Amino acid sequence: MPKPSVAAPSKRSFPISLGLIAASIVLLGLVLMPALPGLPVAGQRMLAILAFAVIVWITEAVTYEVSAVLITVLIAFLIGAAPRVDDATLAYGTAGALSMALAGFSDRALALVAAALFISAGMTSTGFDKRIALVTLSKIGSSTQRIMIGTVLVTAMLSLVVPSATARGACMVPIMLGVVSAFGLDRRSNIAAGIMIVVAQSIGIWNIAIQTAAAQNLLTVGFMERILGQRVTWGEWLIAGLPWAIVMSVILLYVVRKMLPPETETIPGGAEAVRRSLAELGPMTSAQKRLLLISLTLLAFWSTEGKLHSFDTTSVTFAGLALLLMPRIGVMNWKTLESRTPWGTLIVFGIGISLGTALLTTHAGQWLGDQVVQHTGLDVLSPGLIFAVLSLFLIVIHLGFASATALTSAMLPILIAVLQTVPGDFNRLGLTMLLGFTVSFGFILPINAPQNMVCLATNTFTTRQFTKVGFVMTLIGYALLLVFSQTYWKFLGWV
Repeated sequence: MPKPSVAAPSKRSFPISLGLIAASIVLLGLVLMPALPGLPVAGQRMLAILAFAVIVWITEAVTYEVSAVLITVLIAFLIGAAPRVDDATLAYGTAGALSMALAGFSDRALALVAAALFISAGMTSTGFDKRIALVTLSKIGSSTQRIMIGTVLVTAMLSLVVPSATARGACMVPIMLGVVSAFGLDRRSNIAAGIMIVVAQSIGIWNIAIQTAAAQNLLTVGFMERILGQRVTWGEWLIAGLPWAIVMSVILLYVVRKMLPPETETIPGGAEAVRRSLAELGPMTSAQKRLLLISLTLLAFWSTEGKLHSFDTTSVTFAGLALLLMPRIGVMNWKTLESRTPWGTLIVFGIGISLGTALLTTHAGQWLGDQVVQHTGLDVLSPGLIFAVLSLFLIVIHLGFASATALTSAMLPILIAVLQTVPGDFNRLGLTMLLGFTVSFGFILPINAPQNMVCLATNTFTTRQFTKVGFVMTLIGYALLLVFSQTYWKFLGWV
């Protein structure tokens, strides 16, 4: 009787990537190497964990959610077995170290990110984000130039009310693809490529202007509170970032039109296509009206914090969320929220805060800050030049990261420690905010930001086209950062 055939096991059932192997080797090397002068054992092990995390994130050896679990385990056992910084006769213990690894989940910044993602779920579930986009486009016109201007205006407006870059990209892509299709355009035309590149790049630009537009901004605010003991309000962030974003948006439109000249300036039937899509939505629903009212109320409270009231952004956002979930008053139930929330993002965010906090608790961050200042000459530079050097460092290293949140988690606590180590009287809170702006510079490679990848998936442009535009935008954006740091931001007192 013939034996039943058994499928051969897949060689890739449990693949071990080279990135994970490299990260593990570096981790062990740093843990086992002789003690570094002036660095506690726990600090040295935290540097090993940081190096492991950075390599895993850059190589994408595992998903971000899995990396969060791995980092938690490493902190629990490696730091748990290390002597305490405040009393070398005692070890942290796994329970104490695990508390350190999970500290980020009690942070207000995580609560704000969670509330923002929940509100974003309300926007997408009611179709309110799509209505905002179509209404805006219907008012602009149907020429190539007007459509691109409308695209920037839509992303700017959505940045105010949809606190997720990925969600904004997911909203914009089908609408703009519908416009391209309705116009009868070839998906590989310069017009289609230009529209989609403008979507991706303008989302990145407006991430910088609005504090609640991106998770990395909220993580920056969390580090401000934990390390510096103060933070920048929503309104202060907007006043600082808005002019830069407006100028960069104008530059983006000019660069895209120059590097991808449109085949035609007039697109017959364009306005009609947008109006038809809007008509298909029907009149504004009662849920959308309630959502609009709550959104405008949130914007009013966010922008007047510290001026007309003392309610912090996180508490106000949760109050808005509570209204959105209330029976009859709200617009969604818990099941809707649960199905539309990227829970993995919250896990990674919480571990990111914990990683940054642990670097400082174990004195690893301060030690790195001292080393940077001693070996780079930052201590003799002006605040403007310090910002120029550190922001350039962030832009370059971002090329290796697929997540601005991961980049912020890994690097911002260290850069804040550098700012604290540098002597002199300057606004360390302000420079931290400006470095937070720079973290969103994911303009060069599609892999550097989720909205880039969402737009790349439309097959309307090539990686080469995106990179050419992104490289120019990065050079101009960096130069504009330096100009603003010596003019407008210095006038505001942030530098």
